[in-house]
Amino acid sequence: MEQVNFTLIEVLYTNKQVYLTYYKKGQCITDTGFIQFVDSLGDLFIFIDDVFGLKNKMRLSELVDVRLA
Repeated sequence: MEQVNFTLIEVLYTNKQVYLTYYKKGQCITDTGFIQFVDSLGDLFIFIDDVFGLKNKMRLSELVDVRLA
């Protein structure tokens, strides 16, 4: 989780594209896009999907991995 936090901080300031892996309805999903906002106290982050450009609100607790694209 510490590495995920470091990566989240880096991509927020550099606006780099990421591979994001998270749980949704019992499945592990990987998407490509950009992190727009992170609220660690509220367990929330906003991810902009690279394919459709849609904003997705997700819980940080559902996040499995974040890697630079």
